[in-house]
Amino acid sequence: MIVEKTVGNLADLPREERDRLHMEKVVLPSADLVKRIQRVTTDHGREIGLRLAAAPGRDGDLKDGDILLRDAAGVVAVTVLPSDVLVIAPRTITQMGVTAHSLGNRHLQAQFFDADSEYGAEVMVVQYDHTVQDYLDHHQVPYERQDRVMPVPFRHAEHHH
Repeated sequence: MIVEKTVGNLADLPREERDRLHMEKVVLPSADLVKRIQRVTTDHGREIGLRLAAAPGRDGDLKDGDILLRDAAGVVAVTVLPSDVLVIAPRTITQMGVTAHSLGNRHLQAQFFDADSEYGAEVMVVQYDHTVQDYLDHHQVPYERQDRVMPVPFRHAEHHH
C-alpha cells in the first residue's frame, strides 16, 4: 500500500473519537519526518510505502499524530520519538541575542517558544550538540538537556555564501 497524503491528525479529533479508535503506530525519529519517500512498518507489522506531496497549507513534512490511513478497522498514525535537545533560557535579551548569533554562526537550526508554550518560558531549543553545551557552560547561559517531541522536525541547514 502507498500513502500519498495524510488524512488528518489525531489532535484534531474529539477525545471520545480518539479513545475508541483501534490504532496502529508508525514510530519515526524526527529526522525521518522530512523524508517524502520511504517505507515504514507499523507496530502491527504492516508495511506501508510513503510518497508524500505537500498539500495546501502544509509543507509535506510529517508531524506527531498524523493519520496515514483511516478505515473501518481504525487508523495508522505517526508517533515521533523524542529528540535529544538543549532548551536554552537566556536571562536577558542581550544574552539571548549573543547566544542566538553565536549558534547561528554554526548553522544550527533553532526553534523558539514563548511563555505560553509547554515550556512555560521564552526559550530557544536546538538539537543536542556537545560543543553547544560547552559554549553555554562557558558563557553561563541557562539551559536544560531534555528529550522532547518537537512540533517541527529539525532540518539540516544548507549554507551558501
